[in-house]
Amino acid sequence: MATKAKTKENRTAERKSSRLQATRRNKDRQQASPNAFDVLEEDHREVEQWFDEYDELKDDNENRKAELAEKICLALKVHAQIEEEIFYPQARKATQDNDLIDEAVVEHATVKSLIGEIEAMEVGEELYDAKIRVLGEMVKQHIKEEEEELFPELQSTKMDLAAVGKELAERKEELMAEMQA
Repeated sequence: MATKAKTKENRTAERKSSRLQATRRNKDRQQASPNAFDVLEEDHREVEQWFDEYDELKDDNENRKAELAEKICLALKVHAQIEEEIFYPQARKATQDNDLIDEAVVEHATVKSLIGEIEAMEVGEELYDAKIRVLGEMVKQHIKEEEEELFPELQSTKMDLAAVGKELAERKEELMAEMQA
């Protein structure tokens, strides 16, 4: 059990360090204008942070758990939609890598299904915390694949990352306003 806790602690520390480095890079890049990677990575870091915070909460902190779960689910629904509407079609066209994009779309469907289950539950119900943890692990793996496989592949294409970034940011703003209403 101690090994599992230590491994989890090490992974959390690595993610926090990675988030700090990415945040610094993003701030440097965003002074000009956020590109597609900036917009998506900012979402990635935010949701990773919320999953980590959720993992650290005690069982009796139901209000904060509910608040974080709501933030996580909203952010993931919006993020998945902007990727599916804007980013993936452009990435598919730019890379001609249907396998990588197809896998990402299937992962999104699984994530959306799990979000639906979580949203139909109340904090404290049996399997609620387990579903949040599984969602977190799935999302973190998806993020890793996007950032380590898809993003580097796109850097060598003619995809206009600045234009796509602008489109993603605008659509995200629209969706957030719609879904929070």
